[in-house]
Amino acid sequence: MRAILLPVKDLRKAKKRLTNVLTPEERFALAKAMLADTIRAVRGVRRAEKVFVVTNYEPAMQLAKENGWEILREEHQISESHSVDAASKLCEQRGVRGLLRLPLDLPLIQSSDIDELLSIECHAPSLVMVPSRDGTGTNAVLRTPPTLFPSHFGNGSFAKHLAEAESAHARVILRRNARLEMDVDDEADLRALLEHDLSATETGRWLRASGVAARFLPNTRAGAAIAR
Repeated sequence: MRAILLPVKDLRKAKKRLTNVLTPEERFALAKAMLADTIRAVRGVRRAEKVFVVTNYEPAMQLAKENGWEILREEHQISESHSVDAASKLCEQRGVRGLLRLPLDLPLIQSSDIDELLSIECHAPSLVMVPSRDGTGTNAVLRTPPTLFPSHFGNGSFAKHLAEAESAHARVILRRNARLEMDVDDEADLRALLEHDLSATETGRWLRASGVAARFLPNTRAGAAIAR
């Protein structure tokens, strides 16, 4: 069985690297919009037999219930890596042989992007990985088995995962995908995002309605990128 794992932390604490350019309310709203885009994409996935949501954030649990996804409820969130690794063990115990961990800040993500990763045939031990757009982070990782090695997050995680895979003697399959590589962690990411067509995304609608898009690209490019 192959499954998807969505780790969701309290969105009120999300996107702290944007503190200097967005208010707490804006950071929360941006995270909420990106979560909506991720949920939309996951709903349309055909190749995942199950979807797990690891969280202690009540709105995320409600979304999971609405979609019939399994909730792995946390009492406390120590770190994202701890959440993912603990959840991966539970998923493996439930019969999952390959687990795709997706972050929630990929506003361009589409169902077909996820299905493409899940369609890759590989036997244990193996790793399918998509880097961040700067090549230092890990934006998607499919581990077979789910507990192949510990998780890493942030800058440098891509290299760490490659090293972990080598130590585990795992086959490594790298995939490049511009939509999956476009995450939003800092101001540079936000500006890069605004260069894309965001018309079909909740993130794009919020950026336009909130005035954030105009603030970052105070010319016609912002409106054109989001509205076309």
